[in-house]
Amino acid sequence: MAAGTAEPSGPLDDFPEYGFPEGRGKRLHPLTPWRRAWAWLAGLFAVGVQNAQNVRSWSGSVGVGWLLAALAAVVLCAAAYGWLSWRATRYLVTDTELRIRTGLVFRRTAHLRLDRIQAVDITRPLVARALGVAKLKMDVVGSGSGDELAFLDEREARDLRAELLARAAGIAPEAAPTAGEAPANALFTVDSATLAKALALLGSSWGPTLVGVVLTPLIWAGTASVFAALVVILPMLAAIWRGGLGSFLTQYGWTVSESPDGLRLDHGLLQRDHATVPPGRVQSVRVLEPLLWRPRGWVRVELSVAGAGNEGGLLLPVAPRPVAAALIARILPDVDLDKAMAAVRPAPDRARLAVPVWHRGYGYGVTGAVFVARRGRLRREHTLVPHAKVQSVRLTRGPWAQRLGLADIHVDHGAGGTATARLQDAAYAASEVAAQATRSRLGRRSAAPERWLTGGR
Repeated sequence: MAAGTAEPSGPLDDFPEYGFPEGRGKRLHPLTPWRRAWAWLAGLFAVGVQNAQNVRSWSGSVGVGWLLAALAAVVLCAAAYGWLSWRATRYLVTDTELRIRTGLVFRRTAHLRLDRIQAVDITRPLVARALGVAKLKMDVVGSGSGDELAFLDEREARDLRAELLARAAGIAPEAAPTAGEAPANALFTVDSATLAKALALLGSSWGPTLVGVVLTPLIWAGTASVFAALVVILPMLAAIWRGGLGSFLTQYGWTVSESPDGLRLDHGLLQRDHATVPPGRVQSVRVLEPLLWRPRGWVRVELSVAGAGNEGGLLLPVAPRPVAAALIARILPDVDLDKAMAAVRPAPDRARLAVPVWHRGYGYGVTGAVFVARRGRLRREHTLVPHAKVQSVRLTRGPWAQRLGLADIHVDHGAGGTATARLQDAAYAASEVAAQATRSRLGRRSAAPERWLTGGR
């Protein structure tokens, strides 16, 4: 049965194929009801703050006692809703699938096939860490969104993750519950000082700061309106948070480790995340070299993984290029990053008539293992797609490009993305499209199966 299939109406016991025999299935952590109830309380608080004057008038007319009684009733209703939702939620691991039953009024049972699980990640927000609980998120082939169990006891979350990965790897059902978490070997940890310098050099934090410092006084002087100034400064503050302090807190302590399950990623200062890059599921690799990073030899590495992903598909927020090349070689053993970049040939000189100046950033190359597309001058970007992961290859030509004898080569991969080599010679591009189709077909024949690794368990 497909993941996320809803139960038919009627008592669950009338449909045993949908789920949970009597007395089976586990509940989430007892603190979970407050996760479901907080939204009610937060909404009530927001309404109260926005209508503070009305609240004061109500307290004067009906009395503080009645107002507190109404507040207590709302809190009790929220608590009851959370408790009933917690009672209705269960999970069960069988020999072939993980079942998650949720829903208080409309019942839903997700059947997650163990052999289709691509990633099992653990997330521990700050408050959850203090309370000793964690969230478990599963990514499954064919599921539109990740199913999750929030919250479990930390030990229970680790044990369940290890069991699911063991079953996904093909370990016998009777041995999987005691297989334990596979050992991991730390490969690289991002230094905090390096991370801070790299984020500062990106300009994603100081750029919005500069714009805000310049524009806000001008708008205030021109309008004398607090609202108009806030309209400008609030988006700037959000951009500063995302590009500066927020990114630092999220990527703090970024550690890449190798285990039989794949490459493990642990990171975060306030919220600790534990993710796994599944072996065989990586569809493309993107290597970014911002302008101010190049003298230092730093790169950022992002991955496109079929049906799964971690923090923005991030493998390395910042690292020396040799370290990035070594880690990419562990994910894609046939890929040599330096050779792939050296194979790139620039766009023809006449491409300047189509895209002045920036055409120098475009390039295209092929090795025996990957298709490589390059773009960007200030923020250089190389996208590597293994031939075995190519789903389709296309050639497109606009009217002006056609007149100049240019064409774009598009390579689509299994994660729903596309690598594009822009402004290539049209005759050369046509021959490369045919050649790439052949390379992809041969690559799929020799590709290793997309299975979880089992060594070391």
